Amino acid sequence: MSHPLFNLLLQLEAAKIHFILGRYRDDTITVSMTLVGERVEVDVSEDGHMEISRFVGNEDIIGGEELIKEIIAKNAE
Repeated sequence: MSHPLFNLLLQLEAAKIHFILGRYRDDTITVSMTLVGERVEVDVSEDGHMEISRFVGNEDIIGGEELIKEIIAKNAE
């Protein structure tokens, strides 16, 4: 029996959807996808449970270099 994480990765590869794997919490692996008009994050736990976050929006340009400087400064530790 295959783990749900591997099943998900095989489905994404078959659909030719680019993804990135991340490890941001001790108990999950995050599969991140950037699609047209949305970003999707799937957190997969060791037991196969999945939690999906979907960020939908437009792709308008909202700023330039000054905006990224502001975002970095606001979020720096």
